[in-house]
Amino acid sequence: MSFIKIAAVAALCVLAPAGVYIAYHGDGAVAAASKASETIALTVASSNGTHEFAVETAKTPQEQERGLMFRTDIPANGGMLFAPYPPDGGAPREASFWMKNTPSPLDIIFIRADGTIATIAENTVPYSETSVPSGEPVAAVLEIRGGRAAELGIAEGDKVSWPGHGR
Repeated sequence: MSFIKIAAVAALCVLAPAGVYIAYHGDGAVAAASKASETIALTVASSNGTHEFAVETAKTPQEQERGLMFRTDIPANGGMLFAPYPPDGGAPREASFWMKNTPSPLDIIFIRADGTIATIAENTVPYSETSVPSGEPVAAVLEIRGGRAAELGIAEGDKVSWPGHGR
């Protein structure tokens, strides 16, 4: 990396407001991505027990569009909840996500209005622009570290709850 690029990244880091992540890409691109505004407790009730997460929320269209792009620091029991989905608060509808600008594999969990898991797209491919569909109308989407759903035994039909929804 050249001195000018290092200086530019350093300046961005100093000038970026709290909660903003600076991502340097090997091709020389630098991007800033804001952390979602709030972290909440989320629970998945599975046949093998209860699994607790502390997830960021993505409520606005801008937060949902950004999601976990550029992030490599997803904690084992962290992630992001897209709720309500769609962000305009309309009726549940089919969702389609992609992994553009997302360097970390994710498990994308599509959640029905009743809080049950409709489908899980496991270990999605980083940077892929291939559509990952929900397969049916959903009211929320949860993204967690790739492979975590299988590690914990989280499956379709399990119940997801968070403050204001199912708790």
